[in-house]
Amino acid sequence: MLIRNHNIGLLPAVCDVSVTDACNAACDFCGFARGKRAGQKHHWIDRSALGRGLPLLRRRGIKYLGVQGGEPLLHPEVGGIIADAAQAGMRVALVTNGWLLPSKIDALADAGLRTLTVSLDSGNVATHEQNRGLSGLTARIQRGLERASRYPIFRIASITVSRLVEFEELPQTLSRLGFQAVTFSYPRSEPFGSSSLAYGDKSSLVKFSADELIGMLDSIEGLRATFPVLNPSAGLQEIRRHLRGEHEIFPCVGGYKYFYIDWNLNLWRCEAWDQPLGPLLEFDRFADQRDRCTACTMSCYRDTSVFMHAGVAAADAARHLRHGAPLKAMSALFSKSVAVSLGAIFQEARVWAPLAGIRYKAARHSENGGSRPSDGRDQSQP
Repeated sequence: MLIRNHNIGLLPAVCDVSVTDACNAACDFCGFARGKRAGQKHHWIDRSALGRGLPLLRRRGIKYLGVQGGEPLLHPEVGGIIADAAQAGMRVALVTNGWLLPSKIDALADAGLRTLTVSLDSGNVATHEQNRGLSGLTARIQRGLERASRYPIFRIASITVSRLVEFEELPQTLSRLGFQAVTFSYPRSEPFGSSSLAYGDKSSLVKFSADELIGMLDSIEGLRATFPVLNPSAGLQEIRRHLRGEHEIFPCVGGYKYFYIDWNLNLWRCEAWDQPLGPLLEFDRFADQRDRCTACTMSCYRDTSVFMHAGVAAADAARHLRHGAPLKAMSALFSKSVAVSLGAIFQEARVWAPLAGIRYKAARHSENGGSRPSDGRDQSQP
């Protein structure tokens, strides 16, 4: 049975794809860590099979594709995967630990990468490298980001909220390494239900009481005064509600406007869910998941839900009008949650606006014949 989605054109959707479960880092709070999977078989997504699924993603309205792992730069065809998605009309982002970034970034830029997210665990670089088990990692990150700055690529630090984070040192470290903005991942107290191993539930580094975690959220909000933070204030407030057991106002868009694909080409409504929707190549058969889930605190889904809420309401209002229900349309649009979502969008725009000029200058340099940098290549291997 083919599922018809009438809201596709009104709001672009997002999909993250884990191209491998292999990783070269040893992070204490991550289930992908090399020491925790010693002797286990690694998996690598089939580029051609994923390519066959890209038209299905586009038909479902997915315009943004996030490439992740494990460590995605270990995948031998990661550049080709990015190129395939870019050629399919998607804006591609990549999340990496940065170890291979200096030797890979030029090819990634040529393939069409437009957003680069590098994991960071602490404002103290020694602490970060110790947790990652990769001596010299921050120097590689800095070299890779410097090269990335010559292309129209946004450079974001991704920090898991853990006991390693030192907020006082963060602004200086982020600026020195070459990041343009930072986003925080909220910790979980349990592993994911999906095939993703992005959190290890045995680590004491991500175990907080509700009050402790709320204090960390307050520190993230305070950081906004000294460095661009992508987590919306409304999203932080929503997680506070979650931790306090209060009513949450933003239903998750996972399974509706945000999806997850693993290295086996299984499609999930999100990384936290315990059952896949099914094979990627059957995407047209899967109905939207609109059950107002607020079960987890995974930032990429929950923060995106805040940003998308107003757009989802507009799409719902349009559908109500098509079916001759103007009162339902007004109810969907005129609510406090829609106003809060619009405020979050405005807040994010204020973060991105100064960065857009930097990207524009880099893009113009490329369009006007600027050549790629060729000096200082790091040819390090995994």
